[in-house]
Amino acid sequence: MTALAHARAAADRVPRLSAVREAVGIAAYHAAEYSTALLELRAARRMDGSAHNLPLMADSERGLGRPERAVAYLRDPQVEELDPATRAELLIVISGARRDLAQPEAAVVLLRDLATAKGSPEPWTARLWYAYAEALLAAGRAEDAAHWFTSAAGIDEGETDAAARAYLITTGQPLPDDTDLEQADTLESVDALDGGVNAEGDGVDEPRPKPDETS
Repeated sequence: MTALAHARAAADRVPRLSAVREAVGIAAYHAAEYSTALLELRAARRMDGSAHNLPLMADSERGLGRPERAVAYLRDPQVEELDPATRAELLIVISGARRDLAQPEAAVVLLRDLATAKGSPEPWTARLWYAYAEALLAAGRAEDAAHWFTSAAGIDEGETDAAARAYLITTGQPLPDDTDLEQADTLESVDALDGGVNAEGDGVDEPRPKPDETS
């Protein structure tokens, strides 16, 4: 809330500066003041013409209980201009909106191509794989979800609870607080799923190769 108060004070002084309106919008988003976030981020976009805050705007629509409006952001004319990281974030948000709308298969399809693409992991890949796992779980594909939660945990740097989610799916129990995640037997057992085929309904989608496996 302190960040939001500071941003609002700056906006009072220079209301026509896009960077200030953007700062207010981002601070409002993190404070869960989604109506304010949308108002300010839209204002910033009108001023500078940039679409880089589309993921926050779409997620604010979800926060306001309007997932159908979040989905509509994927049809924005500037989506094709987004950099890979921002586009991935937007797809993650829209996939979540599809789950909000009780459309888990659509949520899976949205992320499948990007999640299974070959190449080295990016800084946003753990979040992508985590979201893909959540979509698979919502679609009733628990084993596949555990596989992708485990894949996310393998590259996650503390951003998600992917390891705990995989453990819960495979054991039905919360991950013990003192468990060494790298040595957890359950995670090793989930790794055995890697032998599955890339399938629509049977087996497991193959994860992206690790950097040392990529030519």
